[in-house]
Amino acid sequence: MSQLPPCPKCGSEYSYEMGELLVCPECAHEWNPNDQSDSEQTREIKDASGNVLVDGDDVTIVKDMKVKGSSNTLKVGTKVRNIRLVAGPGDHDIEAKVDGFGAMNLKSSIVRKVSGN
Repeated sequence: MSQLPPCPKCGSEYSYEMGELLVCPECAHEWNPNDQSDSEQTREIKDASGNVLVDGDDVTIVKDMKVKGSSNTLKVGTKVRNIRLVAGPGDHDIEAKVDGFGAMNLKSSIVRKVSGN
C-alpha cells in the first residue's frame, strides 16, 4: 500500500485518490499531486525577523499574547518546538503544541526562529 501525501490545505492525512486527483475528506480540497504550481507548496513563510521558516523549526514567542479561551498569557521568550506550517484560519500559519497550552495556531509575525535550526 502506497502512502498518499497529506492535504496541502488542512494537513489531513486521510486523503484518497479519485481518478487523477487526490481528495481530502475533511475539508473537501481536491488537488493534482503532480501539479507543482499549487500556491500552498511554493508559499514562503517568514518569522518576525524575516527568516524563512520550515516544518520542524523551533521558534520563540517575541510578543506577549492572550490565549483565546484561557486566562493565561503566552509570554515573550516561550519556546515552541517542532512547528508545522499550515494554511490555518486567518493569518495563523503555524500549528504547534505549546507546553502548558496544548495544540494551537500561531501567527508567524509573533515568532522568531531559534538560531541553529
